[in-house]
Formats: sequence, structure tokens, C-alpha cells
Amino acid sequence: MKRIVFLDYVRVFACLLVMIVHASENFYGATGSTDMAGPESYLASEADRVWVAVFDGFSRMSVPLFMIVSAFLLVPMKKEQSTWQFYRHRFTRIMPPLLIFMILYSTLPMLWGQINGEASFKDLSRILLNFPSLAGHLWFMYPLISLYLFIPIISPWLSKATAKEERFFIALFLLSTCMPYLNRWFGEVWGQCFWNEYHMLWYFSGYLGYLVLAHYIRVHLTWNRSKRFYIGIISMIIGAALTIYSFYIQATPGINHSTPILEIGWAFCTINCVILTAGTFLVFTCIKHPKTPRIIAEMSKLSYGMYLMHIFWLGLYATVFKQTLAFPTVAAIPCIAICTFTCSFITTKIISFLPGSKWIIG
Repeated sequence: MKRIVFLDYVRVFACLLVMIVHASENFYGATGSTDMAGPESYLASEADRVWVAVFDGFSRMSVPLFMIVSAFLLVPMKKEQSTWQFYRHRFTRIMPPLLIFMILYSTLPMLWGQINGEASFKDLSRILLNFPSLAGHLWFMYPLISLYLFIPIISPWLSKATAKEERFFIALFLLSTCMPYLNRWFGEVWGQCFWNEYHMLWYFSGYLGYLVLAHYIRVHLTWNRSKRFYIGIISMIIGAALTIYSFYIQATPGINHSTPILEIGWAFCTINCVILTAGTFLVFTCIKHPKTPRIIAEMSKLSYGMYLMHIFWLGLYATVFKQTLAFPTVAAIPCIAICTFTCSFITTKIISFLPGSKWIIG
């Protein structure tokens, strides 16, 4: 398959953003949490408040960008491909590496004392149920798998849907992304109650909306390059400002916060995050290079393995830049992220030379 140049750039950009998010979490996780934020958050200073809000807030488009890239490439499913052929192709690529790294995250941390044998055994025993306790970033794989499962189901509709019909779906999706704020301000709405979580827009909500949005951009959006760029930039700035501000306004230094409340505007299916993601993606579509630069193509091809392993490196560099060298937050977060990204790329590249490496890094 011929490479789509701008998608290679999106993958690399999104992969770096994931690492910026996790680097930032070291500066607001409550005492005792490591590498990633826990259920409670604590900001030690105004500098942490500002720079966590900026770096982490802007980077919250990372997961939706990955979703859009997958949907852009895979939806609708090829007509000559059966459902089972699609499943076999997708899952043989992602599942073996995922299982290998789930085992690694359940065992390797015992070598440096991060977990004990009891915790390791518990993580291993639950591999078929959920991600290991020290691999919270693997939560992403479950909604991605869900989208893969649903692609053969929604593909027939997308193959014949008109632009107007898809816009109707997207409009309902956008309305559903306002639900977190409606719940905060007005409580339960549209059928929600303690015995029913399936509100009126449930079936138009979640990452499925990004899937339809990606198809709409690829098939139905007729804006020229200039219009896509300027609307994309404006949307990106507005979305970023709202996402950053949503955290900053709540994150009072010196007190404990409930992380889900503090991160309400950072949920990936909120209206501000959709605006940020869609705008950024439109900007990337303006890239018209005839060929992907070699280094970007390499990083793009190895991005899955980099994502899987990066928490191993992140913990090391969080210790180096936050504790040992005590860099200020404005410098520590990008240093942690860039070093983690670089080492993840080099390690994944080395593994790629091994026979059968696709079963390890995808």
C-alpha cells in the first residue's frame, strides 16, 4: 500500500504527544503515584499548574488523532474483504505485541523493585481481563479493539451514506461530547439515572464519532488546501485554549483534587478535545510532500512498538529530570518526553532487526 505522507506525520506527532501527556502526569499525580496520574492529583506549585495545563492540555488530542488515522485508513472496509478476513488481519498485527508487553509489564518491574511477586502474579492472572497495574497506558487498546470490531458493521452504511447523513451523525456526536459538562452543571440528563447509564445519545457517543468524522473528512470534505489550513489553525487554537483553561482554572496548588473532576475537560470525547483534534488533523492534511522523509516513515512504522514500551523509559527519565537533576517543570516535561521518545524509537528499531519482530512490536 502506498504511504499517505501526512498520516505518517500525524502518527509521529501523536506518538510524541502521548509521551508528553505521561511526562506531565508526573507533576500532578498525588504523593505515591509514579509515572502516571492516580485517582487523586496534587500540584506542588503555580509553575506545575501552568506547565502541566499547557503541555498536557495541548497534548490531549493524541489518542483521538490515533483513532482518526486508523479510521481514515480502514473505513469503510474493502468490499472484497470479509468480516473475518478483516478481523484476522487487524488482530494478528496488534494482539501478539500487546500480550507480550502485558506480560513484560507484569514481570520486569520486579527487577527494580517496583512491584513484588504477589502483585506480579495478580497482574498475570488478570491479563485476559484488563491491563497490568503498571501499564495504564494500555487502556487505549480496548477502545481501539472495539472500533476494529465495529468497522465491518458500520462500513456498509458509510459506503452508501450521503454527506448530509454523515453530518447528521457527526452533529449528534458533537452534542454527546457536551455530556460531561451537562452532567456537571445540570446533573443527570436525557434518561440518565442511577439504574440507566444509556442516555439518549449513547449510540452516537464515544470514539465511534471520530471514526465517522475521519470518513467524512476523507470522502466528503471538499475544502481547498487554504481553507482547511486556516479553519484548522483557528479550531486548533480554540480547542487548545479551552482544553488548557479547563484544567488550569480548577488546579489549585497545594490541595488534593479528584483526578476525574480535575480532568473533566481532558476527556477525549469532550467538545473542546474534538475541536482541537479535528483542527489539528485538518492542518496536517495540508502537507503535500511527494514522499515521507525516511526518519518520519521509520518512526511512523515503529510507532506501535514505541507506544507499547515507552512507560519503561518514561519512569527512568522522570526520575532523572524531576528528582536527580531537579529541572524546572517547563524544561522537565519536554525533556522527559523527548528522551523517552528517542529511546523508545532506538529500542524499537533494534528489535525490528530480529527475526519475527512483528510479533513483538507490530
